[in-house]
Amino acid sequence: MLASRRHFLNLSLAGAGTAATLALAACGSDANAVDAKELMKPGSLPEMEMGKSDAPVTVIEYSSLGCPHCAEFEKDVFPHLKKTYIDTGKVRFISRDFPLDQVAAAAAMLARCAPKDKYFDMIGLFYDKQEVWHVTENPTDALFNLVKQTGFTRESFETCLKDQALLDGITAQRQRGAEVFKIEGTPTFFVNAKRADNFQTIADVDKTLSSYLGS
Repeated sequence: MLASRRHFLNLSLAGAGTAATLALAACGSDANAVDAKELMKPGSLPEMEMGKSDAPVTVIEYSSLGCPHCAEFEKDVFPHLKKTYIDTGKVRFISRDFPLDQVAAAAAMLARCAPKDKYFDMIGLFYDKQEVWHVTENPTDALFNLVKQTGFTRESFETCLKDQALLDGITAQRQRGAEVFKIEGTPTFFVNAKRADNFQTIADVDKTLSSYLGS
């Protein structure tokens, strides 16, 4: 259970589809490029994704549910990305956890404990109500009062937050992102295995994706 904003999880925050993998750009000498095979390598947790597995472009977002910039992207840009590119089969979108604090890690756990088809709905809920649960002296009650609206009971809530394997998987995903891909903050985006430094407005998204889609 959560005890306070500072003490509730023993969490250290230290530093595919075949067709989609083949579509990723080669590293070359591009300073923003990473090893495509490494980037697409699955971890211990299932990938949380939407869109066609053989879409010509793969967008990966490393995000923290407590990050205000991530919440802005979710509210202002993601609906356009989904409608224009994901739903039309042009983009495969993968969401990866990179919690910047323990409260955000707890929220990430709860999102993964929901039914898989409700995962992105949970992500949207956490971002929409970020000011309610993230900045509080009592994250236990704040998080429970939020997720009980989606079907969590007190028992399932506490069971989720005691799932050490889940916590370890989220922690490992964050650590690998920091150590292998040099992620330092959120949101961080990779488009076909290249870090997209400008991907946080609709105009940025359109400009970046047009260079891959030829539109």
